[in-house]
Order: sequence, then C-alpha cells, then structure tokens
Amino acid sequence: MPDTFFLFVRIVFGGLFLVTLLAGAYLLMHFDKYFGVDPNVPSENGSARAYSRMQVFSVWAHAVVLTGAFALLMH
Repeated sequence: MPDTFFLFVRIVFGGLFLVTLLAGAYLLMHFDKYFGVDPNVPSENGSARAYSRMQVFSVWAHAVVLTGAFALLMH
C-alpha cells in the first residue's frame, strides 16, 4: 500500500513539475507582453517592473524546486 501511494505522489508531482516548466517557458516566450511597459500605467517605472519580474520569478522558482523535489527525490 505505501509503495502505491508514493508512486501516485511521484506521478502527480511529476506532472506538476512538467506543467511548471512549461509555464516558465510560456512566460519567457511572452516576456514583453507580461513584463513590458504598459501604456495604460504611465506612472510605472523600471523599478516597479523589475520588482514584478522578480516576484514572479521567485514564485516560479519555488514551485519548480518543490515539485521537482517531490517528483524526483522521493524514492
């Protein structure tokens, strides 16, 4: 029974790991759309955009590490 559960957890987190990597690739391909200059917010400066990019990257990196750890390091 425990072996089946751990296999299930590895499969679920393996799928989440792949989805997280694909989400990162999607964000990278559409970088300017999401993190570029917004003409509707003229008061936004470069530091505000840099903070937004860093926040998104930090959340994405944590998701990659956690899903990768559960998917690849559980044995």
